[in-house]
Amino acid sequence: MTMTRPGVQIKPGAQRRPAAGSWRLDPAQSYVKFAAWAAGRQVQGRLPLTGQVLIAEPIEASMAWLAAKAGQVSTGSHMLDRQLAGSSFLDAEAFPEISFRSELLAWVPSGWRAVGRLKVKGTEHELACQLDLDRDSEPLDDSPRVRITSNWILDSSWITRHWIPGLSRRIPMTCSFLLEPDREPRAV
Repeated sequence: MTMTRPGVQIKPGAQRRPAAGSWRLDPAQSYVKFAAWAAGRQVQGRLPLTGQVLIAEPIEASMAWLAAKAGQVSTGSHMLDRQLAGSSFLDAEAFPEISFRSELLAWVPSGWRAVGRLKVKGTEHELACQLDLDRDSEPLDDSPRVRITSNWILDSSWITRHWIPGLSRRIPMTCSFLLEPDREPRAV
């Protein structure tokens, strides 16, 4: 059986992975994007992402920690950014960081999966996601850098209990980060 993705054919178990060791996210090329319906229109935004990844042997012992600064939400509208970072939504002053800590990394026939805890506004939520290693833009064969992308769905009730006209219950997010070897490893 061979899985096909645009431009790439992957046989189960044949997808390469980052080498064992400590990795860091390149903050200039790592982000979280989101799209949500609110007040009858689609709102799209972005948050910068930082973090650390430890690839271990066996792979199931690997760990990742990703963090986004809630106060740096960017939608292209300064007024909307302030509103989203404000106390009725992300409450960035009280909860400056949104984070994900993995508890398990596993290879399944359809690719890599991560299971962990997403912490939003001081509360943790279980989250599972598929990880796609992008071989086209950052080849794993010749470069120590690895682009990883995953798609998540957040429940808007995790973020706010306030009524916001037309806010969609499900908020799709794309988490994309570029890993590079960490020259100064820190605890994950």
